[in-house]
Amino acid sequence: MHIVYISDGKAGHRSQALGLYKAMQRQSETNVTFEEVSLEKLPVVRLFFSFGKNQHIAIKNTPDYIFGVGSHTQLRVLLLGKVFPEAKTVILMKPNLPFAWFNHVIIPAHDGVPEKCNVILTQGALNPIINERRHQKKRILIALGGSSKRHQWNEQKVLSAIQQIVENNHDADIVLTTSRRTPSEFLPTLKEAPFSSALQIFPVEETPQGWIFEEMQKAEVVWVTEDSVSMIYEALTAGCKVGVIEIDRVKDDRITHLLDQLIEQCTEQQVLGLLNLSLNEATRVAQLLLKT
Repeated sequence: MHIVYISDGKAGHRSQALGLYKAMQRQSETNVTFEEVSLEKLPVVRLFFSFGKNQHIAIKNTPDYIFGVGSHTQLRVLLLGKVFPEAKTVILMKPNLPFAWFNHVIIPAHDGVPEKCNVILTQGALNPIINERRHQKKRILIALGGSSKRHQWNEQKVLSAIQQIVENNHDADIVLTTSRRTPSEFLPTLKEAPFSSALQIFPVEETPQGWIFEEMQKAEVVWVTEDSVSMIYEALTAGCKVGVIEIDRVKDDRITHLLDQLIEQCTEQQVLGLLNLSLNEATRVAQLLLKT
């Protein structure tokens, strides 16, 4: 079985496609291969002229599935499906084109689309993480984001939350990391706080690729600032208990409403609540695709 992924070059989109591919690889009884092709190698005009030929100069092997994530990939996925009519087209987002034009449309439930026909709803975006069951008792990871189109960084709220985490977990190993969006002045301020001596601090600039996903496999609990929705779902998929650190909101929309719903599901009420949900969405979706 061969999968062709049409890439727009965005890491977050690639993560979703890889998550589904790896889940299909785990579930399939046959060998599953993956080929990534950039948008630039699939000009629309050439795709039109290749209809029904079952071959294209940019595609090495005949696909059984064609994946796309991102608005710029949708038309290419549709047209490449005409080039390889036996392949199933899969869009991992709410498409701008009619849903019925694709074989499968995989959409996070918070987009508000009803699940019907070829639509599969998921809790959050898919990712390549699995629960490796290597979590260490009393090991905590704190992952900080920053300002976004929905959120405004609030230094005092974040400092207060970190202090509470430290004070509630005196005997825990607590690892803290930042993101590219974390204000540069925050770590110097944090290091001046008396409770910072209880933290092992790893700035994002000093961590190798894949470091945070490895830390999720080791942590029993992960605390994430609420701007990082994808990381909340990644930590849940890794099998961690997850806490949400609230910061200021610039606007309310379907994503912030989703966050409110998640926070309401906290099952361990401490000073700060923890989510304890078991997610394995990529595997569930892979099973549905392979059955059809």
